[in-house]
Amino acid sequence: MKVVVFAGGVGTRLWPLSRSKTPKQFEKIVGDKSTLQLTVDRVKNIVDPKDIFISSGKKYKDILYTQLPFLPKENIVLEPTMRDVGAAVGLVTAILEKIAPDEPFIILWSDHIVKEEKIFEKVLLTIEKLLQEEKNKIVFIGQKSRFASQNLGWIESGNEIKKIENTPVFEFKSFHYRPEPELAEKFHSSDSHTWNPGYFGTTAGFLFSLFEKYAPQMYTQLKEIQQAWGEKNFEEVLEEIYPQLEENSFDNLILEKMDPENGYVLASDLGWSDIGAWESLKEALQDTKEENIIRGKVTLEDSKDSLVFNYTDQLVVGIDLDEFVIVNTKDVTLICPKDSVPKVKKLVKGFAGTENESLT
Repeated sequence: MKVVVFAGGVGTRLWPLSRSKTPKQFEKIVGDKSTLQLTVDRVKNIVDPKDIFISSGKKYKDILYTQLPFLPKENIVLEPTMRDVGAAVGLVTAILEKIAPDEPFIILWSDHIVKEEKIFEKVLLTIEKLLQEEKNKIVFIGQKSRFASQNLGWIESGNEIKKIENTPVFEFKSFHYRPEPELAEKFHSSDSHTWNPGYFGTTAGFLFSLFEKYAPQMYTQLKEIQQAWGEKNFEEVLEEIYPQLEENSFDNLILEKMDPENGYVLASDLGWSDIGAWESLKEALQDTKEENIIRGKVTLEDSKDSLVFNYTDQLVVGIDLDEFVIVNTKDVTLICPKDSVPKVKKLVKGFAGTENESLT
C-alpha cells in the first residue's frame, strides 16, 4: 500500500503563524512536531517509508527534506507552480500508475489532527484489503460528526454492502459542502451522514482512468509527464507541461462526475479535526467549550472559551476574555473575537502591495 500526503496549501486562515514561506503544515501547532511530521508518523507503523509520498510545492523543498529526512527524495513530488488540487492529485496519480497501477493507495492531508491513531490504522488496513479485492473503487473515510458543522463537507452513505473484518462498508451516495444550519442539524442527527475529511483510498490505475474519462486534456498532459518520470529530463518536462494544466479542484474535476456506484464509505470516529483556522483548532484541542486553550507564556484571569498562543518570550496576559483568539508572534499580534476569524484570510489578502506584504 502507498500513502500520499498532500502538503502544498498556504493556510492563510492560521495567520500570523502560517505564512506563505512557512505554511501551517510545517509549523509546530500541536506538540513538538509539525502537523506534516505528525501525519507521516501516523502511517509509519503500517507503511514502509519507501511507500510514503509527499505532494507539495517546489519552494518548500528544503523544509520537506529537513523535516522528513528518512523519506526517499524521489518520493517528494514537487509542483513547479500551484495549479489547484485537481492537478496535484493528477500528478501523483500519474506517477503511481507507472510505479504500481494496481496497488492500493491512500490520500491524506498534512494539516489535520487524528486523536484515535489505532482506529485510524485499522481503517487504512481495511481499505487496503478492500481494494485488493475490488481495484476499481474509491473508498471514502467518513468521520462521525461531533456537532452540526456548517463549515465542513459531509458524505452521504447508503446501505451496508459488506463487512471487512467486522468493519461495515457502506454505499456512497453523495457529497454536501457547507450546508445551511437547518440541513447541518439534519445531517448531524442522521446515521447516513458523516463529516468528509477528504481522505480516501483507491488504486492509481482506476483513478487515472477517471482522469482519462472526465479530464481528457489533463490526462494527455499527465501522460507526457508520466513518461518522463524516472528519466533525466523529468524536471524539464514537468516545468514545461505542469503550468499548462487546468486549474480546478479535484472535486469538480473528478469526484462530482464519478458514478456513485464506484464509491464506498467507511464511517468511524477517528478523533479527526481540520485545523484550517484558529477556531477549529480550539474545537479540536478542547475538552469542553468553556475551556481556554493556551500555548507559551500566557496567564488568563476570569476568561473562558478563548485560544491564546504566544510564540515569543514575552508574557501575554488576558483578563475577562470571552470567546477570543489571540496569537502573538515576533512581528505580528492578532486579536479578534473567535467568530471573526473567517475575516483573517481577506485581511491578509489585502496586504498585497502594501508595506505589510512581507508579513503574509
